[in-house]
Amino acid sequence: MSKNLLASEISPYLLQHKDNPVHWYPWGNEALDQARKLNRPILLSVGYAACHWCHVMAHESFEDNETAKVMNKLFINIKVDREERPDIDKIYMNAIQLMGEQGGWPLTMFLTPKGEPFWGGTYFPKTSNYGRPGFIQILNQIAEIYENQPDKVKTNCLAITQALAKRTQKNKTHTLTIDITTQVANRLLQQMDFNHGGLKGAPKFPQTIILDLLWRTGIRLSLPEYRDTVTISLTHMSQGGIYDHLGGGYSRYSVDEIWLAPHFEKMLYDNALILDLLIRAFQVTAEPLFQQRIEETIGWVQREMVTNEGAFSASLDADSEGVEGKFYVWSAEEIKLHLGSAYDVFAQIYDVSETGNWEQVNILNRLKSGHPGNDDIEQTLSQNRKTLLKHREGRIRPALDDKILSDWNGLMISSLASAAMAFENNHWLDMAKKAHHYITTTMIIEGKLHHAARMQKIQHLTTSEGYANMIRASLALHQATGNIQYLNTAIQLNSSLYEHYWDHTDDGYFFTADNAESLIVRTRSHHDDATPNANGIMAQNLIRLYLLTSNQEHLDRVDQIISAFTTDIFQNIFNSASLLVAFEMRMALLSVIVAPGKPEKLNQAMLATVRTNIPATAALLIINEDSAPAKNHPAHGKSAIDDRPTIYICQNNICNSPLTETEDIIQALIAL
Repeated sequence: MSKNLLASEISPYLLQHKDNPVHWYPWGNEALDQARKLNRPILLSVGYAACHWCHVMAHESFEDNETAKVMNKLFINIKVDREERPDIDKIYMNAIQLMGEQGGWPLTMFLTPKGEPFWGGTYFPKTSNYGRPGFIQILNQIAEIYENQPDKVKTNCLAITQALAKRTQKNKTHTLTIDITTQVANRLLQQMDFNHGGLKGAPKFPQTIILDLLWRTGIRLSLPEYRDTVTISLTHMSQGGIYDHLGGGYSRYSVDEIWLAPHFEKMLYDNALILDLLIRAFQVTAEPLFQQRIEETIGWVQREMVTNEGAFSASLDADSEGVEGKFYVWSAEEIKLHLGSAYDVFAQIYDVSETGNWEQVNILNRLKSGHPGNDDIEQTLSQNRKTLLKHREGRIRPALDDKILSDWNGLMISSLASAAMAFENNHWLDMAKKAHHYITTTMIIEGKLHHAARMQKIQHLTTSEGYANMIRASLALHQATGNIQYLNTAIQLNSSLYEHYWDHTDDGYFFTADNAESLIVRTRSHHDDATPNANGIMAQNLIRLYLLTSNQEHLDRVDQIISAFTTDIFQNIFNSASLLVAFEMRMALLSVIVAPGKPEKLNQAMLATVRTNIPATAALLIINEDSAPAKNHPAHGKSAIDDRPTIYICQNNICNSPLTETEDIIQALIAL
C-alpha cells in the first residue's frame, strides 16, 4: 500500500508535507515506475518553503482527508521543492506558460507516466468559488479525460513537448549593435513608473536585472532619466513596506503599485541582487539612504541567514502562526505600549494609525515621510526601531529554509565582496570568503559542483546558473582581495561548466549537465527569470576572465553566446537584460590596471581607493609576480611611475595615460 514518502527528505519544503494524508513521492524513479506500472497520471505539485499560496493550498487540500483520498485513488502524487530541483521546475513552468496560463507557485501539473505534461495550473481552491472549479472537481475531470480521451492527452503532450524542445538556432539574420541595446533600454524605460519606481502597475517586483541594464545605459550615455528611474525605484523600495524597517532585508514583491504591502517572504537571491544595485547606485550618488539600507540588509543576512557552515540560508517564510505577515505587522496599541511618549513622532513618520494601513494593521513604511531628515530625530527613530525589533523577536518567527543553494549563495557572495570593497569593510569580506570556502570545498564532489546542501547531505548536480554565479563570486573575491587562488577557482569552475554544459551544436550553455538526471527535455535559453540567466552571467564572467588572463578563448566564447541568442533577443527584449549587459561589456572591454609602487602602505591606500570606486563593468588587474601579464595583454610592460602606485584605465585594449594622484584616479573611475 502506498504511503507518504517524504519523511526521509532533507528539503524543509518537502518535510512540511511529510504528515499529509496524500501519498506523496519525491521526484525519482520509484514514483515514475509506479505511474507506469499502474498507468496512472502523475499529479506534480511544485512549491517552496516560503510560499504563502503554497501554504494555503496545503491547508485547504493536501491536509484534507477528503481531497487526499481522491488524489491517492486517481494519481501518483509527486512533491517537488522548486529551489532544490530548479531543473524540474523550469521545464514544467515553461509548460504552463506554453498553455497560455500565468506561471507561479504552487505549480500544479498533470503528467503522463513518462513525465509529459498535458494540463496544469497554479493554486486551486478546494471548493468552487468565483467561477473557478474546485480542486476535487478538477481531479475527477482530469482523471476522466486521461482514462477516456487518450488521443486528446496525446495531442496535448506532443504539442507541449515539441514546444519545450524547440531551440534557438545560431543567429544568421540579425546583428546586435550598441545602438540596438540603447533602443531596448529606451523601450524598457517607457514601461517604468517614474512616480513610484519599478515597472508600471501592480504587482511590483524588484526587477533588478532590468534596472541594471537601465543604470548602465544611463552611465554610458550620460542620460539622467535612465539613472533616475533606477534611483526612484531603489528609493521607493527602500522606503516602502517591501523593506523590513526593523530587521533589514527586502520581501519578494509588493502586491500594490506603491511598494506598501509585500508578500512577506524574504529570498536570499532578491536581497543579493538588490544589494548589488544599491552598492553601485551609492558609488555614484553617495545617497545616505542607500548606504543605510546596505548596512541594515547585510546586518539581517548576518543575524538571520548565516548557517552553521558559514554559508547562507535560502529564505524566510511569509507566514507565521498560519497568517501571512503576522510576524512583521503592528497595531497602533502595540507600538504605543512599547514606545510611550515617542509614539506620535514614530507613527507620523512610519505611517502608523489606529485603523491601520493594510487589513486593519500597520506595515511600517516611510513612503509619506520622505528621506531621513533631522539627525536628532533619526537617532531617536533608530532607538525606537531597536526597541520594537527587540519586542518583535519575542513573537513566533516565520520558518527558516536553511538549505544552502550554490547558485543563490554565489549571488550573495558577489554582493558582499562588492560591498566590502565599496565600504572597506573586512567583516563583510570575511562573510563572503567563509561562504565561498564552504561551497568550493564541500559542495564540489569529484570535480562536480552540486546544488543543495542541508543536514550534512549534498544533493543534485547544480545547474549552469550555479556554476555561473559561483564563478562570478570567485571573480568578485579575486577583485576584493587580489588573491590569485580565487581567479584559479573561477578558471577551474569555468572548465567544468564548459565540459558538461556547453551546446556544441548551437552554442550557449544548457541549464543542466550532460551527466545529470535525464528529464523530458534539456532546456537552453538566455531568458532572465527572478535571477539572471546563466548565459548572460557567463558572458559577463568570460569577459572578465579574458581581461584578467588575455586568453582569447574566453572572448571567442562570449561572441558565440551572443550570436547564439541574438535572434531571440529581438523577439523578447524584456527577458534579455543580463545578456545585453554582457554585450555592453564586450564592446567596452574595460579594465583597471594597478602597477604597485613603494612603500607598501601607499599601495594599500591606492588599492583601497580603486576598489571603493571601480565600476561594476570593469575588471581589476594588479600586476605582481603571480600575475605577470602576457605580451598580448594591455597590462604588459606597464609599471609604476617614479615608484608610486600607478593606475592605467584601458578600454578595448587601449590604455589611457597613467594616473598617480588619488583625486585624478577617483574622478577617472567615477566617469567610467
